[in-house]
Amino acid sequence: MNGAEFVPLSLTPILIGVLAAIACALPGNFLVLRKQALIGDAISHVVLPGIVVAFLITGAVAAAPMMLGAAGAALIAVAMIEAIRRLGNIEPGAAMGLTFTTLFAAGVLLLEQSDTSSVHLDVEHALYGNLESLIWLDAMGWQSLFDPIALAGLPPELGRVAVALMGVIGFLWLFWRPLMISTFDESFAQAMGVATNRLGVALVMVAALAAVAAFDAVGSIIVIAMFICPPAAARLMTNRLEHQVVWSVVFAALSALLGYVFAGYGPLWLGFDHAVSAAGMIATVSGAILAIAAVCAPHRHRSGAPAT
Repeated sequence: MNGAEFVPLSLTPILIGVLAAIACALPGNFLVLRKQALIGDAISHVVLPGIVVAFLITGAVAAAPMMLGAAGAALIAVAMIEAIRRLGNIEPGAAMGLTFTTLFAAGVLLLEQSDTSSVHLDVEHALYGNLESLIWLDAMGWQSLFDPIALAGLPPELGRVAVALMGVIGFLWLFWRPLMISTFDESFAQAMGVATNRLGVALVMVAALAAVAAFDAVGSIIVIAMFICPPAAARLMTNRLEHQVVWSVVFAALSALLGYVFAGYGPLWLGFDHAVSAAGMIATVSGAILAIAAVCAPHRHRSGAPAT
């Protein structure tokens, strides 16, 4: 594939996949170390009905309404969890599982009963995303990267995911030390005056920001996989937090790049006629990287938190 074909058809989907994967993997490092890895799954369940309701009210897939809808759904989820826990007298994990699955089912039902196909917001896109369709129609080749008119036609999802990634990086840069201390020793962090509860909520909100930005482009499958697989594989590679973050970024980017290529060309190499879902293949590659790390990584037999 030459530049005239690669740039308009594959460059932007690959970039969006890589940026979304990294944006989810970065906060995923702290969620994994805090033993809250499944919060990414929870977030992806909660945001769906909020995003759908925001679209039904505004009639547009825009960043601000989507964020507000996701935030509203998160508040409803917290209230439901507390009500179920108190009224049903059940443990918090069961209340969370009931709430998240109920909200996700409500989101799927809203998608099925509403006419959202024209804006690529339906059950298929919610699960698998529409990564393959995020092509750059105005591009004519590599020279389009320097053409302001062509750059104006870039898919809007690329800008949203890039902004979300910058927000995640900014948050981690500003709160790196308190995040690190509270993750490894919460009591010590509290003794130093760190508001660990607020910091934990902020971390979840940043993870939700990454999830919402990536949701309509890459779907919930990649979001869930990237929150867990690259950080978990990186954890097996090193006992130092800084190195773990770097490893997670490498694994996330590699998963997105190889997954997109394998989705398009893998079936053809095996003699089949059709490509497969890029989102599903990216998640599969991330799982394969985690499996390889579990077998071959240098710290696979060690336990405990990484050194700071």
